[in-house]
Amino acid sequence: MGQLHSMTGFGRIEAQAPDGQLEIEIRSVNHRYLDMQFRLPEGFRSFEQELRKVVSENIKRGKVDITVTFNGYQDEEHAPQLNMARAREVVEQLQTIATQMENPAEVSPMAVLRMPGVLEDRPIDIDANLPATREALQAAVDRLLASRAAEGAKVRDMLEERCRDIATIVAAVQIRLPTVLKEIRKRIEQRVESLNAQIDPERLEQEIAIIAQKLDVAEELDRLLAHVSEVRSTLSGEQPVGRRLDFLMQELNREANTLGSKSADTETTQAAVDLKVLIEQMREQVQNVE
Repeated sequence: MGQLHSMTGFGRIEAQAPDGQLEIEIRSVNHRYLDMQFRLPEGFRSFEQELRKVVSENIKRGKVDITVTFNGYQDEEHAPQLNMARAREVVEQLQTIATQMENPAEVSPMAVLRMPGVLEDRPIDIDANLPATREALQAAVDRLLASRAAEGAKVRDMLEERCRDIATIVAAVQIRLPTVLKEIRKRIEQRVESLNAQIDPERLEQEIAIIAQKLDVAEELDRLLAHVSEVRSTLSGEQPVGRRLDFLMQELNREANTLGSKSADTETTQAAVDLKVLIEQMREQVQNVE
């Protein structure tokens, strides 16, 4: 049996990269197509195409938001470097300014260090962090898929239950159908008798047959069962089935509407209403299936 996936899910992972700590969060909600939005730290924008490939290889539908956070290491190896040439330049500039002032304050070394360009961040080889980022994203996607599969299992159970309910209602209407047709015939004959009119029996029989045929819902009931069977078959597929299920919901609803419009008795009308309620419940869940 295939696995049904919801389009709603969440995944989060923390991982080590050569030059810092990675944190990746990925969220998805329902969407007609696959729509990816990335939030990447400075310098990581060049990774986007590689990261998009990781997502698109695993997810086919949904609005997917991916946030990548990168915190560089603060150890000695990654500590900022002192630019002595820039520091001397800053000191000379401060001393020049001091000559233009009365009783100038002494130049503080900390003040010099805070000046732009005196302490420089060590350059990070961004490309060296790509493999770790790609691996961490795959792990986050796996967690997202697990949550989508868990939600999809709940949707599958609900759809299968509604399919059983629909089949039960259709079976009940099918059992009553011969009785309903007899009642239709009886009502027509009684109406003719009340008119006290001389009508050719053969012509009357033809008219009764035409009316009964117009009100006969056997085909609609057969198609409802056929669509239910197709829904069950689709649920067992391995590929994303959301669009196929959405189409089948439209077909089920169309047959339920026709059943209601052709109904010749209150019980069949109520059955059509009950069917539409069940189908709408299914349709709402199907909107979130990949």
